[in-house]
Amino acid sequence: MGAGAFADFGTLGIEEEFYVVDESGRPTAGTDELVYGSDPPEPLEGRLDHELFKCVVETQTPTLDGLDEAPEALAAVRDALVEHAEAHGYGVAAAGLHPAANWRELEHAEKPRYRQQLDRIQYPQHRNTTAGLHVHVGVDDADAAVWVANELRWHLPVVLALSVNSPYWCGFDTGLQSGRAKIFEALPNTGMPTAFDDYASFDELERLLVETDAIDDRGELWWDVRPHSEHGTVEVRSPDAQADQDRVLALVEYVHALVVDLAERYADGEDGTDVRREVLDENKWRAMRYGRDAAFIDRDCAGEVDLATVVERDADRLGLDRVPALLDAESGAARQRRLRSERGHEALYDALRL
Repeated sequence: MGAGAFADFGTLGIEEEFYVVDESGRPTAGTDELVYGSDPPEPLEGRLDHELFKCVVETQTPTLDGLDEAPEALAAVRDALVEHAEAHGYGVAAAGLHPAANWRELEHAEKPRYRQQLDRIQYPQHRNTTAGLHVHVGVDDADAAVWVANELRWHLPVVLALSVNSPYWCGFDTGLQSGRAKIFEALPNTGMPTAFDDYASFDELERLLVETDAIDDRGELWWDVRPHSEHGTVEVRSPDAQADQDRVLALVEYVHALVVDLAERYADGEDGTDVRREVLDENKWRAMRYGRDAAFIDRDCAGEVDLATVVERDADRLGLDRVPALLDAESGAARQRRLRSERGHEALYDALRL
C-alpha cells in the first residue's frame, strides 16, 4: 500500500453494484445466502461481496491488461452472478437507485464494518441504497496518479451525465436524472475532491483522516475520483449502475481513455488546469439534474459547453468507438420514466433485470 502500489500502466478493473431482487423484481435480502451461505461459480470466486444493505452485492473483474479484455471478463462475471442468484431463487437488477428500494423496509448487513458506519454516520448511511459503477485504471507513478485524478475532475460530470439511471427514490420521481449522486453525497468524504499538489499531500490527508478516526480505513474515501493507494490505480466512482452491459463498456472505454491520455500528458510535462471546486460542483449538479440535456461551465470558465460537444470532441480526439452510441441512445433515466408511464411499475422493474 502507498506510493509503491502504483506500478502498472493501463490495467483495468471494473466493479459493479447490483440489487438482489425477488420474483416480482423488488429488492430483497439475499446476501446471506449468495455471499456467505454458498460457493459462487468460478468467475466470482474472491470477487463477490455485499454492500450496506442485504439486497446489494458487488462484483469485481480480475485485473485486466487493457480495454480489449473487458467485454469477455465483464460478461463472465455478470453471467456467473445471474446463474448464482437464480440457483438460489433470486434475480439481479441494476440501476443507480432501484425504484422499489425503500430503505425503511430493507435489512442492513451485519458485517462489523457496516455496523460501525451506521453508528458513526447515522441517517445518511441508513438510507444509502445506492448502486454505482467503479472503474480502476492502472497508473505507474503515484504523483502522476494524483495529477490525473485532479485533471479528471472536470470530466466527472460528463461521465455522470452519460450514465444517469436513477430518477426514482423510494418509489417517487425525484425530478433528477441521477438521484443516486445526490443521495450518496449526504455521506462524508464524497463528491468532488479538492486538488492535491502531489502524492505526498494526498497520503498526508489519508493518514490524518484515519488517525483522527474520521474514517475507519482508506476505503472510506468515497470521492467521485481517487488515487487508490492499495490497487495502484485511479478510480472513477461517478457513474450510476447499469443493467445494459454495452452501456457499462462505453463508460469504461471513456474513463480508460481519459486516464491513459492524461497520464501520457503528465509524462510530457503538461501543466495542470486550475478550476475552482465550486465550478466543478456546479457542473456535477447540472449532470445529476439535467443528464443528457446538461451544459457545463467550460474549463476556462469563460462560457458553457453542451454534453454532446464535449463527448463528440473527446470521441474524435481519443478514438472512442462505443461512447458516441451511448450519447445517441435514450438515457437510463428517460427510459425508466417512459416505461413507468407507458407500462407501469412491473414493466420498469423487469427492465432493470440483467
